[in-house]
Amino acid sequence: MSFDQLGLSPELLRAVADQGYTQPTPVQAQAIPLVLEGRDVLAGAQTGTGKTAAFVLPILQRLNATAQSITEPGPGHRTGQGMAPGRRAPRQSVRVLVLVPTRELALQVEDSVRIYGARRPIRSVPIYGGVGYDAQFRALRGGAEMVVATPGRLLDHIGQGTVDLSAVEILVLDEADRMLDMGFIRDIRKILAILPPKRQNLLFSATFSDDIRGLADGFLHDPATVQVTPRNTATQLVRQLVIHVDRERKRDLLRELVASGRIDQALVFTRTKHGANRLAEQLQKDGITAAAIHGNRSQNQRVRALSEFKAGKVSILVATEVAARGIDIEELPHVVNYELPMVPEDYLHRIGRTGRAGSMGDAISLVCVDETRLLRDIETLLGKRIDAEVIPGYEPDRAIRPEPIRLRTMGGPGPRPSMPRRSQSGGGNGWSANKARPGSGPARPGFGGRPQAGAARPHPGHVSAAASHGRPGGAPRPSIGQYAILPGERLARHADGQPSSERPSSLRPWGQRPDAGARPGAASRGRHR
Repeated sequence: MSFDQLGLSPELLRAVADQGYTQPTPVQAQAIPLVLEGRDVLAGAQTGTGKTAAFVLPILQRLNATAQSITEPGPGHRTGQGMAPGRRAPRQSVRVLVLVPTRELALQVEDSVRIYGARRPIRSVPIYGGVGYDAQFRALRGGAEMVVATPGRLLDHIGQGTVDLSAVEILVLDEADRMLDMGFIRDIRKILAILPPKRQNLLFSATFSDDIRGLADGFLHDPATVQVTPRNTATQLVRQLVIHVDRERKRDLLRELVASGRIDQALVFTRTKHGANRLAEQLQKDGITAAAIHGNRSQNQRVRALSEFKAGKVSILVATEVAARGIDIEELPHVVNYELPMVPEDYLHRIGRTGRAGSMGDAISLVCVDETRLLRDIETLLGKRIDAEVIPGYEPDRAIRPEPIRLRTMGGPGPRPSMPRRSQSGGGNGWSANKARPGSGPARPGFGGRPQAGAARPHPGHVSAAASHGRPGGAPRPSIGQYAILPGERLARHADGQPSSERPSSLRPWGQRPDAGARPGAASRGRHR
């Protein structure tokens, strides 16, 4: 099958051809005609299967098709009343909303909109944390037909009255599984409640947990299902390998693999931000060009590190789970799991960075005795054993006994005071109003009892929504001894590292400006979502 069989316009076909693509991927071949028909779509596709173009291309065509018959709105037309034939929403109204989990993915989607819409541009605005508020405000005020946003920052704009979603015609939830993992379910539900009930909905997810299906059932209407890979499977373009090695010799082995030429350029995953920094610094001392990318780095630092990696100036990019989500690197040859992830599904997201766009890739996991259980969980998820290898000179010492995996962000060893249980009634972001922390003040109405700004922050060891989400009764994840098995960067705060209480406590009507003297978004400046 070729792209010209999918019903795309000549302008989009030329834009696709300009990028060197001649045949659609399976998810593109199945999803594009359905989106063009106006159907709701529930699509399951692994990272690297071309899912971004699967919704960007037909959405661009639908926007341009309406634009071809534009007439000025009549005197009785009001935003949000629907689209009459030959009319479109006023310029300041958003027609398409794409929700993504990270700013990297927001930029990737925005880049696709710019590339594929080059011949017939549309106004689109990316909205994400970690950058100044004012530039986004000016862009929205100038008018945008499409907004690509992370949930938290979008709610900030809604609270400040700087974005109008009353005329949204198409909603896309991209990488919905990751948004739920990061605790955005409550934010998503708030946004869904604001949108017009009559719209087209598209949900893309690499995995289909019960939580994802529950979310889909709540807002998709008679959806067409697109499943291009079996549930919880890795792309067949990725060769997977486990190398057993002692925990203290992982860095030496990684250096050896690079020095021998077996690894030339790789995205290397660690569990924590501190671990990413330390490994990058150690590799640099070993004479290997390396950089780290994680949530504590500024947007400019992250963009610079990624640009240097893509340009070949940096051979090893060390990243944490959250930071790497949405990174799009064409023909990335290697992914290295320096440390296995705590959540088996995250393994799929990690190795999905390679083996993209028809190119083979290698995913190498350096596994020590402490990670035997994690490896077994990953293999159970995959439904198969991963090929294993031992490098001569790096044979594991059988006398070394397994130790609990201690995540630096969880604090030091030893018993921790009991923590309040997270509220399960409103999704993943709220503190339980019945078990608020002492000194945190009364629960804020409408926000599930979040502590007030300035209140005592949660203990570093507190179990987050992502740690308990999807388990009946909020049951915690499995543990080894006294150490909870938690995702390393999903604790009592959002993925941006900022307390969730820094969100506006009320939603202003569209058009109402903040109080005089207050800068838009001042309460939320610096948030990374």
